[in-house]
Amino acid sequence: MRPLSLRARLALWYAGVLLAILVVMSALSYSLLRWSLLQQVDASLASVAQIVRETDERGAGDSEVERAIRELLGPGFSDRYYQFLDPEGRSRFRSGPPPMVLPLTPEARANAAQGRRTLETLEDPRGGPVRLLTVPVLREGRRVEIIQVSAPLARLRDSLAGYLTTLLWLVPVAVALAAVGGFVITGRALRPVRDMSRAARQITAEDLGRRLARRGAEDEIDHLADTLNTMLAGLEAAFAQARRFSADAAHELRTPLTALKGEIEVALRAGRSPEEYRRVLHSSLEEVEQLIRVAEDLLLFSRSSAALGLPRDRVDLEPIVLEALEAGVRRAHGTGVTVRAEDIEPVTVLGEGGALRRAVLNLVDNAVKYTPAGGKVSLSLLVRDGRGLIIVQDTGIGIDPADRARIFDPFVRLDAARSRDAGGVGLGLALVRSIVAAHGGTVDVESTSGAGSRFTIRLPLA
Repeated sequence: MRPLSLRARLALWYAGVLLAILVVMSALSYSLLRWSLLQQVDASLASVAQIVRETDERGAGDSEVERAIRELLGPGFSDRYYQFLDPEGRSRFRSGPPPMVLPLTPEARANAAQGRRTLETLEDPRGGPVRLLTVPVLREGRRVEIIQVSAPLARLRDSLAGYLTTLLWLVPVAVALAAVGGFVITGRALRPVRDMSRAARQITAEDLGRRLARRGAEDEIDHLADTLNTMLAGLEAAFAQARRFSADAAHELRTPLTALKGEIEVALRAGRSPEEYRRVLHSSLEEVEQLIRVAEDLLLFSRSSAALGLPRDRVDLEPIVLEALEAGVRRAHGTGVTVRAEDIEPVTVLGEGGALRRAVLNLVDNAVKYTPAGGKVSLSLLVRDGRGLIIVQDTGIGIDPADRARIFDPFVRLDAARSRDAGGVGLGLALVRSIVAAHGGTVDVESTSGAGSRFTIRLPLA
């Protein structure tokens, strides 16, 4: 079944809420009207009982009582029936043929004995419900008689039935009109969303610089436009980075391929001695190894950037740091650079050991590579503020403040390190940041040009 549109759902919700409100209000108004009409009947019964009592005390007859009721209360109260009972409940006088025999219920008898009046609703099988008022008459503190006054509730019942019928007609009509009105109003309210959707569909990957227009009302529609524009800005930046990454990767792959092709072409132009062929093959092997390193770096960078393929196991960082220390010592052999460990504390994190090892090795390799003879490289592993810290510090050439913001970008080589003879393709620090970010951590650098650098990796503890 096809789901309803947002416009239809909003209109139905509006109609449903209005229906609930109208049902509650109708029930309350019906109950209030019923109570009000019953109060009026009770008041008229009390007035008739007062008139009957006062007229009886003057010794007037039945006709004078009825005339007094019509004069004081109007012809609408002429259907009130009354009777006098002695203290034992036996009928002494009646106003005429009663619509029903008015009983003296046990509750009314008990209340009359205590001087209290009683209001009851009785059911007449022939004429419907009847309202009955029983009032004791006291003289000198003694109950001398009981007056009962009754009134049929047929008109009250008919009035309530008519009111209920009116409600049953008006409420559905009101809800239907509200649903139609809500559908129209919702359509007008959602028109900016439709316009925004139409404009968004026209934006393609080649046109990500376009933005959705704001109305300036600072309402939900403008907030939606801001959200979509922010997303478009992110997509534009991501596409630009992907294009730049693809171009840089192609350039880095083309350089060794071009060198390999040139060496092979030179070797094939004329006959060579076995020693010369061996030299060409050895040089070609170095270029192939360079290609393999670039491909591996690209693959690892892609996986870590997308946070894919990185399992979450408990990883002890101490062996990784010590292994990086040993690799740094081997890398510094013969260069006059001293590599040593400072503070080493046990630290355990969640992540992938191989990727974290690659990140630390890259930092150590860069530190040794760009530290001149006589310089020092130190490694530290600490726990601070609930996070594990890996610190690689050197006394090398340092980083210019203007370059710190881009040293973690892919394929970036600073002026002091542009020579390919230094090794690498500019992915080392980009890989470090990507791997650390995939593990929920951060990496930052403190550096002074000509005085060395300090790289700090912060990872959440396991």
